[in-house]
Amino acid sequence: MGERNSGSKSSRWCLQGMTALVTGGSRGIGYAIVEELAQLGATVHTCSRNEAELNESLKEWSTKGYRVTGSVCDVTSRVNREELIATVSSQFNGKLNILVNNVGTNVQKQTLDLTAEDFAFLINTNLESAFHLSQLAYPLLKASEAASIIFISAIAGVVATNLASVIYSAAKGAINQVTKNLACEWARDNIRTNCVAPGPIRTPLLEKHCTEDTLMNAVISKTPLGRIGEAEEVASLVAFLCLPAASYITGQTICVDGGFTVNGLNLF
Repeated sequence: MGERNSGSKSSRWCLQGMTALVTGGSRGIGYAIVEELAQLGATVHTCSRNEAELNESLKEWSTKGYRVTGSVCDVTSRVNREELIATVSSQFNGKLNILVNNVGTNVQKQTLDLTAEDFAFLINTNLESAFHLSQLAYPLLKASEAASIIFISAIAGVVATNLASVIYSAAKGAINQVTKNLACEWARDNIRTNCVAPGPIRTPLLEKHCTEDTLMNAVISKTPLGRIGEAEEVASLVAFLCLPAASYITGQTICVDGGFTVNGLNLF
């Protein structure tokens, strides 16, 4: 049975003394998540395929006084994933409080144009890597006695949208279900599992697939708040779900989308 949080009011709203692993933290939403967790007191390890980009980010965080380390890792590689968790285990003495499975990517093609290589790449990057990292991190999360896994999904896993390929959408939908199952299976080990599903957020990935002003305006017109979201607005929810204050929340998929997924057919 999950342990009820009985800490002081201030300790319920900080991550002081906690450890975190955030995949793909050198830019976009991942970068914002690393900063948010570090600001709240966590010691964070992150990874990226791009060594130069990672080193630049680490330099920026060091200047700000954040406790952040990093390593080069391609999470689509099973061997690299194993090496990453071994590094984290060594660095954090076999315990991990927070795992944020942030890495994800899209291939913008129509269904009939998608290849077997596209399928394997998208499923590996968006689903298999997060699932396997959760498996590998399980002993570390259990050892911490109060842990949280956050999957970064997408609204494409909740509603149909032509901004994402069918395989990307299927992988994100699967992540939503993995969240529910792990929340039930690992609750006995005081591991909470939640999922954050961003909508249209200003990131390099969105800018890559929404290069036309007409397309960006169409996205904004379907968003009740009338604008594109910022990475920090996703990071704030991720951080909240990791806080002791969120100790009774598990198994949830929460959209951060300015109301995009609940808009329906609003004519006025």
